[in-house]
Amino acid sequence: MRVGIATDHGGFSLKVVLLERLLEDGYEVIDFGAETLAPSDDYPDYVLPLARAVAAGKVDRGLAICGSGVGATVCANKVVGARAALITDHFSARQGVEDDHVNILCLGGRTIGQEVAWDLAKTFLTAEFSSDERHLRRLAKVLAEERKELTTDN
Repeated sequence: MRVGIATDHGGFSLKVVLLERLLEDGYEVIDFGAETLAPSDDYPDYVLPLARAVAAGKVDRGLAICGSGVGATVCANKVVGARAALITDHFSARQGVEDDHVNILCLGGRTIGQEVAWDLAKTFLTAEFSSDERHLRRLAKVLAEERKELTTDN
């Protein structure tokens, strides 16, 4: 599985830990930055390229980290085809993929510990979309709204 990862300064130390563990577990990881800790950087500079790569199928899933995870979530969800969720519990890490086809896990580098973050990442990455009729129906409604937004003049 190809996994993309991105962060700003708020999640930099957590990204370093997750990146190392992902590689140790045999994942192919694409690092969208930040490459170094720079307190003045901005999460959209890293999260948007990650979200575009997920939406385009260049990576299978993404991990987006900022200080709280909120900004990364809002940002990633601006990209058509990205379905990002700020997740802080094991159940939602699995259920978000199985039921809602979440493809980007967002985490707060200042709000969650390394071991919990790793547990959530592993759970998210190993979960699979269920393709149950009700989940397909709901996803189709979300995708239809995305298409509508793309064709609506604002």
